[in-house]
Formats: sequence, structure tokens, C-alpha cells
Amino acid sequence: MKAPPFAYIRARSLAEVFDLLEQHGERAKLLAGGQSLLATLNMRLSAPELLIDITRLQELSGIQARGGKVHIGALTTHAEIERSVEIGRQLPLLVQAVPHIAHAAIRNAGTFGGSIALADPAAEWPACCVALDAQFVLACKAGTRRVAARAFFKGLYATALKPNEVLTQVEIPVPGAGYRSAFLELALRRGDYAIAGLAALARNTRGVLSDLRLAFLGVGAAPALARGVMAAMEGKRASADAIAAATQALVQDLEPSADLYSSAATKMQLARVLTGRALTALTA
Repeated sequence: MKAPPFAYIRARSLAEVFDLLEQHGERAKLLAGGQSLLATLNMRLSAPELLIDITRLQELSGIQARGGKVHIGALTTHAEIERSVEIGRQLPLLVQAVPHIAHAAIRNAGTFGGSIALADPAAEWPACCVALDAQFVLACKAGTRRVAARAFFKGLYATALKPNEVLTQVEIPVPGAGYRSAFLELALRRGDYAIAGLAALARNTRGVLSDLRLAFLGVGAAPALARGVMAAMEGKRASADAIAAATQALVQDLEPSADLYSSAATKMQLARVLTGRALTALTA
């Protein structure tokens, strides 16, 4: 299949983008990395009247560390995050997640902000941002606002982003000393969409876990925090008995949805397996 007809404009500034979005609203789509958008266009799952190319807007790219946070521009590619010394030193969870994102060619072109704005329930970045307590900077003609990752994802491909807004930057607080992270994912084949995945972060104090964060992907319509497990493991060591007891809370934490390949029961079992592996990794 081929994409339906659409108009195309390469934006020269954010101000121009805001004007176009105000004029066309939901009839316009932003083109960043294009790794998801082009596929949906060609399958005619998306049919915008206007495609706004924002790939030349340099102010939307780059990685900076300041004020105890890492600021990542929306157009920063997956590969740039993987290669970043700053990210590797301060936010290793992101580097751990990158190899699970599709294949190298897609990681070279796909963007951090594009993945977040799309809100695919099987995508890695949304879950990582939830685990890291990220803030998303959303801008429009009237100004900017910040939305916490935990409040941004509303459901299947649904977010707090308004039709006239652009996700410009992600701000992630740097975890303090003693934090460890783990990213785990199960897929049919390397590079396939995740059947289930888990972004995990915790402070490890001589083997005792605190401030535990477990954000799942692929098991529901949006990233899901395993709050029951997090509470059950707070201040505990990840012994076999403690893990077994804590994972019982997943029944209340998660509502897995079946897909073409896995039943809801299968996804729940995989979530249990990933929880045990992540807690073990955070304690090791």
C-alpha cells in the first residue's frame, strides 16, 4: 500500500510549527524520526492532511546535564542516547533499554520524543520515563507546561499532549548515590515488540531496597507501576521468599491484555518472572 495524499511543510522554527498546529489541529502530524509514522501512513492507518517536518529544528536536539537533571531534546535519537557518556554515567537505565529498541537502523533514525508522544504500550521509553520520574516539557503558542510521566500516558496511544502542543524536551532527575537500575524485556525475536518488559530502579543500601520503582511495558494499554510490589519490597532484601510474597501483588497491580501472540495469563506469568529477575539484579 501507499500513503494517502497529504501536504508537506518543512518547519523553519518552532513558532512556525505552533502556527501550523493552531491552524490545522488534529489534521496535522509532526514528522520527527518517522519510524512509526511512515509505517502507519503506508498502511493507511493514519491520514493527515498536513505533514509538518520538524527534523531541522536544532533546538529540539541534544543532551545536557544541569541542576541535578538530564535534559534530553525530543529529536535526540535512540542511538545518540546509547552513545552518550553523560547518559551512561547518570541514567544507566536508558542505556540498558536501548538495545531492546527494534534494530540499529531504526535506532539511528527514531527519536526519543517521537516514541514518547506515540505512547505505544510496548515501547521502552515510556516505561523508563515513568520509572525515572521524568517530566515532559510541552510547548504551544501560548507557552510551556510540564507534565509528569506518570500523568502523561492516558491509555492506548493516548497522552496528555494537546493537538496544538509539541513535546520539546524531557527532564529527568538524576538518581542519587546508591541507586541501581535494570531493564528486562521478553520478545519472540530480538527487535520484535515486547510481549512484556520492565524498567526497574531502586536504592540499594547494603542489599536492602528502598525507593523501588517497577514500571511495566507491554502488559496493558499504558506503562504500569507495580505499586503493590514496590510497597511490599520497601526496606527489604530481595530473598527468594520476599520476592515470592511480593509478586503476589501483581494481580492487583497489572491488568494484562491479550494480543495476537500471548494470552493475558501468559503476560501475567512473564511479569512475575521479570519482577523476580529485576529484584535480584537490583540487589546483586
